[in-house]
Amino acid sequence: MSVEEAVPVTPRRRPAGDPVKALLHRHRALCERAVDPLEIAAGLEAHGLTDRTAARFRHRDVFSLAEELYARTPSGDAPPDPGGPARTVAPRALRRLGYALLPGALALGVSAAGVAWAGPVAVAAVVAALVWPGRTAGGRFPGLAHLLAGLAVGWAAYRHGAGLAVGLAVAVLPGYLAAAGYAARARRRLAGSRALEEFAAGARPLFLGAVTLFTAAAAGAAALAGAPLAEAVPLAVLLFLTRLLLSHGARGAHRRPVAAALALALIPAAAAVAAAGLLVLAFLALSRASAHAPVRDDRP
Repeated sequence: MSVEEAVPVTPRRRPAGDPVKALLHRHRALCERAVDPLEIAAGLEAHGLTDRTAARFRHRDVFSLAEELYARTPSGDAPPDPGGPARTVAPRALRRLGYALLPGALALGVSAAGVAWAGPVAVAAVVAALVWPGRTAGGRFPGLAHLLAGLAVGWAAYRHGAGLAVGLAVAVLPGYLAAAGYAARARRRLAGSRALEEFAAGARPLFLGAVTLFTAAAAGAAALAGAPLAEAVPLAVLLFLTRLLLSHGARGAHRRPVAAALALALIPAAAAVAAAGLLVLAFLALSRASAHAPVRDDRP
């Protein structure tokens, strides 16, 4: 018997299939909608992929995997108009700044005029200010959360005076500025990160800084309106966190805990507890890259 006959011949193993191709097929809609690899990375994280699981697709992290998916996604034939979006950014930002100025100006105006219904006007202005930025990626209004916010603010104003609602209305402008600045800085942090853990480590101080700045601004607004700080500031922080979570909540995932916290705030002296609970949720949720994925916004 020859040596060739004595040694069994093992069949050659077929090369494994392309795992990235299978992932691309599974998330084709996400990849085709994405304007850059960062949006794909955030979407993959929202679907449960981590840097550790990215190794199964022969990548060191989710970001490099997203770059390959973006590069392998067929693009349309018509190139985008580079001047189109830029022409609308400034007018849109100015309009939103005007909307943020309106609640405080309206509440202070009716309060200074001595109008008897200054409290209800301020309550309506505060809740209306929440509705505009609270529109989520799905394009639907979380009506229950805004109804509970209106009840919480109205009940607090009834117990502590119209000045509390006026102070909350004045705090809408610093809330808008803090939220917009936080979102922009988090987006830049996402663009400069190469791993999900790296982004989370940089995003947490940004979030805590935004909350701290707004808390100080809310205390100043309450003092300006003559509202009791112990009641006005926790409720203002609760509304600010509601705004952040509804603005960055993927598919409305944060609506239930937000509604629960707002319902808890209806109990006297429970606004601080509700704000603390929502703070923990926001700290964890907004440290995820998926919370800062670009959302197309066709609103004016």
